[in-house]
Amino acid sequence: MLTYYSDDHHLHHGKCELIDGQLMPCFEKPQRADHILQRVKDRQLGDVLAPRDFGLAPIERIHSKAYLEFFKSAWARWQEQGGKGDLLPFTWPARTLRRMIPNDLHGQLGYYSFDGGAPITAGTWQAAYSAAQVALSAQQEIANGAHSAFALCRPPGHHAAGDVMGGYCYLNNAAIAAQAFLDQGRKKVAILDVDYHHGNGTQDIFYQRSDVLFASIHGDPTEEFPFFLGYADELGEGAGEGYNFNYPLPMGSTWDTWNAALERACQRIVEYGAEVVVVSLGVDTYMEDPISQFKLDSPDYLTMGRRIAALCLPTLFIMEGGYAVEAIGVNAVNVLEGFEGA
Repeated sequence: MLTYYSDDHHLHHGKCELIDGQLMPCFEKPQRADHILQRVKDRQLGDVLAPRDFGLAPIERIHSKAYLEFFKSAWARWQEQGGKGDLLPFTWPARTLRRMIPNDLHGQLGYYSFDGGAPITAGTWQAAYSAAQVALSAQQEIANGAHSAFALCRPPGHHAAGDVMGGYCYLNNAAIAAQAFLDQGRKKVAILDVDYHHGNGTQDIFYQRSDVLFASIHGDPTEEFPFFLGYADELGEGAGEGYNFNYPLPMGSTWDTWNAALERACQRIVEYGAEVVVVSLGVDTYMEDPISQFKLDSPDYLTMGRRIAALCLPTLFIMEGGYAVEAIGVNAVNVLEGFEGA
């Protein structure tokens, strides 16, 4: 299996995030991708390739131009104002406020964010842009006939909606790749999100569409981030009704519980008649993950990969979450090796 990867991810290294009422060191850090890359090499999974540059056009198929312009320019504006440290929002357009875009940088940052977990630094735009190109390059590999490919993306993407960042995510790599498949002639794409946290951005992007089926297995949002999306009764809307499936699970869920949800999700993908699968590969379901509450162990990820392979569909793996840094490489590559039959 080919892996696509860019060193540009090192350009994004936030100093802090707002969590549990405190500014804490970021759990989403460069070492995550470094450990996965080293494991890919140690296990001789396949060649590691630099991405091609497909430009902004495929990104603009998912994200609004206004949002992208804000994101690209935010750091320079912050520096012009004499800003120090990471750029983080401190106000949001809550339910009692108007949904309008102010002129001020901080007002715009609040408008385009949903939490304080996506710091903007000097290199964040370039890192996110390159991660999208990593996803598009792996997607093109499958479009050219490969059965599978791995996009080692960082920063992750599944919490980013069309014009909203948050949850460590800025550009939705999985959605960008899925749209590229459609633009190149595929009619039905499935996105299987196995991250511990619900892929709220991906769901929002495709919620009113029938050309992408979205299935997510995640922590129950009554208790877990992102709290305000990911419930089982969210089945799509309009043309998208019946093409969105959420499988929220309680804290402490073990492999047996998680695997039962995977079976239901895979059955939906089969019934849908998907032509290709995009897997939002989060391994923060691991039992020792510092910000997640499932109890999967490393061998379970081999079994997960084998089950996804049993769909017998071209499959694009796109890296999302996972914050037990010492184990992230083993767990992510276990999924890929399980898929490959190792």
